[in-house]
Amino acid sequence: MQYARFGKSGLEVSRICFGCMSFGTVMEERPWVLGLDEARPLFRRAWEAGINFFDTANVYAAGSSEEITGTVLKELAPREEIVLATKVFFPMRQGPNGHGLSRKAILSEIDNSLKRLGTDYVDLYQIHRFDPFTPVEETMEALHDVVKAGKARYIGASSMFAWQFAKMQRVAELNGWTKFASMQNQVSLVYREEEREMLPLCRDQGVAVIPWSPLGGGKLTRPWGTETKRNTTDRHNKGMYERTEGNAPEVVAAVEKVAKVHGRSMAEVALAWVLQVDGVTSPIIGVSKMSHLDDAIAAVDLKLSAEDVAALEAPYQTFMVKSL
Repeated sequence: MQYARFGKSGLEVSRICFGCMSFGTVMEERPWVLGLDEARPLFRRAWEAGINFFDTANVYAAGSSEEITGTVLKELAPREEIVLATKVFFPMRQGPNGHGLSRKAILSEIDNSLKRLGTDYVDLYQIHRFDPFTPVEETMEALHDVVKAGKARYIGASSMFAWQFAKMQRVAELNGWTKFASMQNQVSLVYREEEREMLPLCRDQGVAVIPWSPLGGGKLTRPWGTETKRNTTDRHNKGMYERTEGNAPEVVAAVEKVAKVHGRSMAEVALAWVLQVDGVTSPIIGVSKMSHLDDAIAAVDLKLSAEDVAALEAPYQTFMVKSL
């Protein structure tokens, strides 16, 4: 396994981040998630391969992802050897104050997450989205207080517009509060819109980039049109990745062609491309089978030529982003 500095911080993380959204209690809208016993061998394989970075969120499987993540990680290694990340924003209960980035929500949800994870702190506490209804000053001060209370070592953000991210960073800077160390945004061969503004901003400011869905929700791992349990039952996945913007069928075909030339899986090629994007620190890999993890580990050492990169990028067509 290779390791990288987490942006301009002193933290070191594996070039692959183990995503934990696939684990938890089976729910009607997520029949594909794996329970504790199914999760254990996947976590162990990741740890033995040198992966030290694990990412979850309070909302994944209504909190049960955090419970499984915390349980298994304690079985694997001392806490100080693990880089553990979680998130806050989406609804955790019905009614007022059950979601968002208010001071009340943040200070309540960090405690709830720590309890489920079974730890005194997380290494990275991330806002899952931008909250247009809460003043950014309120959010950034609350996150700063979480850090100063010792409940998080670093803070990060996830998908939003670059101007929103820059605004939040500036507010923190002006007030002497903790700034975001990372941006968890969507980057893949079928979604490259972040190349316009967010990626250059992160490179300029020394912010770590930890892309989610680097395999396009699985679309880049198999020939176009192939059906799986996940892509036929996950409503969120279907709504996000069945769009054809970005000329996705042609991009997938290009990945398939390059993979055949190298004698590697499509997943390895698609992930190797993300790993070589300037500024990317550690893509987050969703895992539900051992083969998913093996492909991700193998991708770290796959070197794509300039000709490979050109062939993979050529079919892509930009599109207008209407929402994040």
